[in-house]
Amino acid sequence: MKVLLTGANGFIGSFLAQKLVEKKYEVRCLVRSSSNLRWIADLNTEIAYGNLSDKKSLKNAIKGVDYIFHLAGVTKAPDNRLYNKGNFEGTKNLIDTIIENGFRLKRFIFSSSQAAYGPSASFEPVNEENQRNPLTDYGRSKLKAHEYVESVKNKIPVTIVIPPAVYGPRDTDVLEFFKTVKIGIIPQLDGKDKYASIIHVSDLTDGIIMAAESSGTIGGSYFLANPKPVAWSEIARVILDQLGKRAIRVNIPFPIVNGFATVTEMYSKLTQKPNIISRQKLLEMKQDFWICSSQKAKKDFGFESKIDLEEGIKDTLAWYVTNNWL
Repeated sequence: MKVLLTGANGFIGSFLAQKLVEKKYEVRCLVRSSSNLRWIADLNTEIAYGNLSDKKSLKNAIKGVDYIFHLAGVTKAPDNRLYNKGNFEGTKNLIDTIIENGFRLKRFIFSSSQAAYGPSASFEPVNEENQRNPLTDYGRSKLKAHEYVESVKNKIPVTIVIPPAVYGPRDTDVLEFFKTVKIGIIPQLDGKDKYASIIHVSDLTDGIIMAAESSGTIGGSYFLANPKPVAWSEIARVILDQLGKRAIRVNIPFPIVNGFATVTEMYSKLTQKPNIISRQKLLEMKQDFWICSSQKAKKDFGFESKIDLEEGIKDTLAWYVTNNWL
């Protein structure tokens, strides 16, 4: 079986590429000519140069494939236009190219985001049937893409997977939390614990492949997460235990960090480069609960995460240290 994978050079995509190769799929990776291929350079894959804005390159990349795993997207951008272009318009171009050229697929797998649904109101997890209330431009752009994929499910066999917070080797976002904890600080926005569903990248990529290979998931959407939500302070505790260190909880008043984010946004707009901290990102971080349920995935295709928090943190931390990221 031949697959086309978008976003193969990224954090999650590179793990998925590796697992698909190990399962004897023929993997074609759609990448930009400027992409850094360090994570997939040693894999036995075919490289197709192109981008989601160029339908000619998409048509060439899709020819002859049985599955498409669409993971490419924009997670940081200086404005809504670039989120919309990278997440919605790119997905629409890919879908439209399939339909316009009559390509026959066994499955189109789209990676959405919990940001498209928004936070949960309490410890009661959101599920696939909940009303979708994204808080940010990123979440809204992912929701538009999510809904567009849903709109063609009578024309293309689609399956949508919805990850929560993802961590593991090669990740640069959760790395910043690891760095803060290492220096002895457990940051708490407005002095409160925040709770989230998380998943290790290995479990997530296993779940994506399982969803693609199951005949019962066509037309469905699925959260993929560990069953037990965790507090970020608990994640910090596990990191500290592994490092043999101690830390103190530090209250970070929201108005102060929001003011800092305002300044970085101004710089980002001037340079047209994404910033790590933005007011919209802070709005997501301010929420007390980002909890979702993967019971539907368990019921429909037997998905269960295998890596618990201690094992996942140990694996991630070891990789960061070995590669001099921490």
